Amino acid sequence: MGQWLTNLRRPGGLGKDPERAQRRAEQLAAIAPDWKPRTLGRTVDWPRHYTGLTTLLAGGAGLEEIVPGVTHRGDDIGRWAARQARDWTLLNPEQQHCLDKVGVKPAARPQKTATRTSTKKGTDKGSNAFTRGVVALQQYIAREGKHVVGRGHIEALPDGTTVRLGV
Repeated sequence: MGQWLTNLRRPGGLGKDPERAQRRAEQLAAIAPDWKPRTLGRTVDWPRHYTGLTTLLAGGAGLEEIVPGVTHRGDDIGRWAARQARDWTLLNPEQQHCLDKVGVKPAARPQKTATRTSTKKGTDKGSNAFTRGVVALQQYIAREGKHVVGRGHIEALPDGTTVRLGV
């Protein structure tokens, strides 16, 4: 069925006669309005992923269990659902309605907060960061006795500031 619809979606897939092609398009739209999803502003795989989501939910999975990595027939439905929530404003109203019906809501956007690593302003800022990095590395080497720092290591300085040495 999927391959047949794919063939129909191609240019000229409904036939060369424009009147017959229009009749066929109307017949398909009468039974499946989304048979040609690009006209609704979505990709061909959107209905397949949505069907996978509803199938998992109907099978007893909770929405909180459908996380990235949860698949249905080879499609990562968890990743797809997370992307839909994240990109909610890019979805058309029909897509938003469909997702809302099954409990998918727009993702909350985290608020960005300004962080300062230095109390100094101006041209000394980069120099100060470098100096703090050197102090942090000296402290780490003195304590650990090695020069190789793990990728995610954060060193706390005596003044209460931190330096991400592992980056």
